[in-house]
Amino acid sequence: MGAKWIPSHIKYQELIFQVVLHAIVFVFYAYDRRHPQIVLHEVFFFTNYAAGALVINYFLLPRYLYNKKYLYFFTYFTLVVGIVVFVEEGILEPIYFPDTKGRSFFGGIHNLLDVFPTIVILSGFKFAWDALKTQKEVEILRHAVRESELQFLKSQVNPHFLFNNLNNLYAHAIENSAKTSDIILALSDVLRYMLYDCKAKYVPLSKEVEHISNFINLSKLQIEERGMVEFTIHNMTLNYQIAPLILVIFIENAFKHSASSQSENIEILIQLTVNEAGILSFNCTNTYRTQSNTKDLSKGIGLANVKTRLQLLYPNSHELQIKKGEKLYEVNLKIDLNEIPKS
Repeated sequence: MGAKWIPSHIKYQELIFQVVLHAIVFVFYAYDRRHPQIVLHEVFFFTNYAAGALVINYFLLPRYLYNKKYLYFFTYFTLVVGIVVFVEEGILEPIYFPDTKGRSFFGGIHNLLDVFPTIVILSGFKFAWDALKTQKEVEILRHAVRESELQFLKSQVNPHFLFNNLNNLYAHAIENSAKTSDIILALSDVLRYMLYDCKAKYVPLSKEVEHISNFINLSKLQIEERGMVEFTIHNMTLNYQIAPLILVIFIENAFKHSASSQSENIEILIQLTVNEAGILSFNCTNTYRTQSNTKDLSKGIGLANVKTRLQLLYPNSHELQIKKGEKLYEVNLKIDLNEIPKS
């Protein structure tokens, strides 16, 4: 909570807060049912207290307490309270009560009980104001860090995907395959979505499903005649939004590991459902062979990326289960899409 640049609107808000606070505290300090009018000497006595609180609030708190210099803070705090008591007893009381309070310089406990509660109230509210302001700044900073991390994770998807498909494109180009032009066109459509359409934090579910379909059609070229791929949609409710490029990571892994470990009998089954309650259910099952040189399917930048993004975007509204059998690798994911606004 050290000294820092503060936007002008925050300064004005604090100024208004302090004015209102001092007015309220003064009313409680000066109000007397027997004499409901405000007496001039009460203004000066309260101004003395407010001056002490001002030193504490805008000098001692930020310089010592917020910097954890507690001994200095309490020492100077005691000194300020002592000065306020001295001004009251040595200056104000002799002026306004020369025949009563002003006759004796040391009022002791009585004066301290007048000074201390008022200063503590004024300083306590300032401390609370600073704490709330700091909490808000921390939340803004945490949000900025979270957004930066999400953007970094999302940026990792593009080169990861592009690397895999350029290898596929290269293989077809060497063979002068007639499918080369189809691959380039399909890759262009997918990249257009990834680069331009999914810059937002959330995208329409219908757009994401269209991208998944295009991605699957492109990835089918890796399978050729070695197996079959099915993408089915059940009872789809598309009037929701979803974080982009989440589901496609699991699909990409399914194609990657099936194609690299099997020469035939490849099966990739993808099912997607979003019910009327807004619960998305995603299932992706693929065959693979454990004796291949494929790396551990539960690792890699793709899965690590998507798990982190799910924790950031849907911390309490998703459930991810990954099952690895002898011949099947299955991903089950549920996301409550009600966490974000409907389109």
